[in-house]
Amino acid sequence: MSNQKSIAANCRFCGYQCALQAEIVNGKVIKVRPDASRFPYDDSIQARCRRWRRVPEVLDHPQRINYPLKRVGERGSGKWQRISWEQALDEIADRLQALKQTYGPETLATSIGGPHTTFWPLHRFMTLFGSPNNMGIGQICWNPGILVNAMTYGWPIDMELHPDLTECALLWGVNPAESDNSLFWHTIQEFSRRGKPIIVVDPRKTATAKLATLWLPVRPGTDPVLALGLLHVIIREKLYNLNFVDLWCHGFAELEKHVASYSPSYVEAVTGVKAEDVIKAARLFAGKFPATLYSGRGIDQLGPNTVPTHRALAILRAVTGNVDVPGASHISEMPDFIPEIDLELSAQFPEHSRRNNIARNRLLLQSYSGYERLKSLTMKHNKRLPMRYLTSAHPNLIWRAMLNGEPYPVRSMIVMASDPLLTQADTHLIYQALKSLDLLVVLELFKTPTAMLADYILPAAGVMERPLMETKAGTANIAYGGDQAVEPYYERRPDYYFWREIGLRLGQTKEWPWKTYREALQASLSPAGVGWEDFCKTGLYCASNQYFKYQEINPQSGQASGFATASGKIELYSNFLEQLNADALPTPKALPEVSPSYPLKLITGARFHPYYASSYHQLQEFRRLHPHPWAEMSSATAAKFGLEDGSRLWVETKKGKARFVAKISEMCDDVISVEYGWWYPEMEAAEPSLGGLWLSNANILTSAEFESSDPLIGTWIYNGLSCRIEKIQ
Repeated sequence: MSNQKSIAANCRFCGYQCALQAEIVNGKVIKVRPDASRFPYDDSIQARCRRWRRVPEVLDHPQRINYPLKRVGERGSGKWQRISWEQALDEIADRLQALKQTYGPETLATSIGGPHTTFWPLHRFMTLFGSPNNMGIGQICWNPGILVNAMTYGWPIDMELHPDLTECALLWGVNPAESDNSLFWHTIQEFSRRGKPIIVVDPRKTATAKLATLWLPVRPGTDPVLALGLLHVIIREKLYNLNFVDLWCHGFAELEKHVASYSPSYVEAVTGVKAEDVIKAARLFAGKFPATLYSGRGIDQLGPNTVPTHRALAILRAVTGNVDVPGASHISEMPDFIPEIDLELSAQFPEHSRRNNIARNRLLLQSYSGYERLKSLTMKHNKRLPMRYLTSAHPNLIWRAMLNGEPYPVRSMIVMASDPLLTQADTHLIYQALKSLDLLVVLELFKTPTAMLADYILPAAGVMERPLMETKAGTANIAYGGDQAVEPYYERRPDYYFWREIGLRLGQTKEWPWKTYREALQASLSPAGVGWEDFCKTGLYCASNQYFKYQEINPQSGQASGFATASGKIELYSNFLEQLNADALPTPKALPEVSPSYPLKLITGARFHPYYASSYHQLQEFRRLHPHPWAEMSSATAAKFGLEDGSRLWVETKKGKARFVAKISEMCDDVISVEYGWWYPEMEAAEPSLGGLWLSNANILTSAEFESSDPLIGTWIYNGLSCRIEKIQ
């Protein structure tokens, strides 16, 4: 007789963790459906998403890793031995301890990726182990916006798009139609149906751009010039919010002088956006109040032009008065629950370990010294940003240290929820670095190309098999998620189990008081007065947003709270950056020059539903819907090279070349946009194929040399590289 029941759980195929009801028979998920009683509270939001429907298939996919595996052949040979968790943990702990004794704690690096799991247990372990070398993709995803907005406003800002309140939406380098199909995309569609203006800035006319009142097809990498051009028009035509600027903005006179040369005609010559459209966009955004401005990963990947773009967008919000206003944005608050910085035990990280960071604090902002400078400002409002995210090591320096031992040998790596061979720049360098290691451990769902090179592959619990609680890393007072639906299949374990067990074996007994991940989440929620069961009933904890907080009177000083900056105002002219000997006003940097050999511009970060970055290429339904990796280009560009829809082609940079299938799209001419994260799991999971790693991987084309990265955060260029293409006959 079967044991059948329905359990509330959540999807985990992207960062939104939408609520589902799971039908369970004898401990196995046989079917899922949206649950409108919990976040996001509307099953129509999930109707267009294809990912959540595949939950039962992913849970018991024939390629899933179900047991701990130990390499028994040469690295990459594909020869494995099934072992127990106890053996794996004992051996890994012993090897880590031996490497630490030989080289010091810095010899261990970790790699994380997108929001597939919770990262504070990893950061907690690294703090206690003594290594500053946690690494991820923060330099080109999330960190730039968090850091720039914190230095400009005194704390990160959350944007709002409310169809009843918002009067104009400016969407810059973001395409939720493909990247998530979430509540955000649902809201944009509703906003469009209301007939309110939408401005989209993107080199491609994406599905989001097709809803736009005004599409601004900016040439890749010229975004800060366009943003400064909008400011030029707004200031010249006196469209800015005079009262707000006078009372709450610092450095307007310097800004006015700075943007004087960014005329619409100049902007058109640099960016390709028509001068009249620059004027239209500026008038629309400044003329409708409140207006919201969202940006995405597109501008996080401009290398030295990432910070100038984020700064210019932050200033656009400020001069139009769209800061801490309902329908535009709100300055976030610290969580009521235990924040990320405390869960990762950053206060216990010793000073000598901070000084031993691999960049030696050469990055002015994403470094321990930069973090402390910024913290001294945010603490004016008793706020603390997460430390380990915002000081994460520059990947290029990690890979080089594995190969050359400078500034010290990095001989081991633990990879969790990431696949650096596919998702980090310069695949050839990463391959050589990983092959050189003494110890490589990968926690995974499937045998990814990186996992194929590991010494140990450990089976991670995935969707429905572990509790979930996403918290924006402690930068906002929000948590969403829910409980697991089933016990992990086979011998899979939550990531938390791995970090705790390794920590216990290495003497960290007192710092891991919670035996299970659920217990840890219960404890972290307790200061907010919320029980775990109550949280799971709604899938959301979120305090009401408060606005105009800068006007609140401080009872001790009798003065308005203002902003947590050096001036107490929004820093149009940044005193903070001036003290770092960096540009106090957003100043665009020169772009890589095109040449006769590489005459085209390349974008390498495009994503397409239903895949999620490099994930879920194993699913036959997804491959049927989207069987080949695309290289998008305009019809004029395609004709120039004798290409049609479906033509096969090579895309080549100075770093290497990869093959794609041409897709004709409405977009800027002489620009190629290649799909990110592509591999072929049906190919051999061993050398030399490594799951088709070398065929269509966008990161074969990229580089992230530390010396040419942005000096503040370390961002490298993914959007705006020089390339060439060739038809495959």
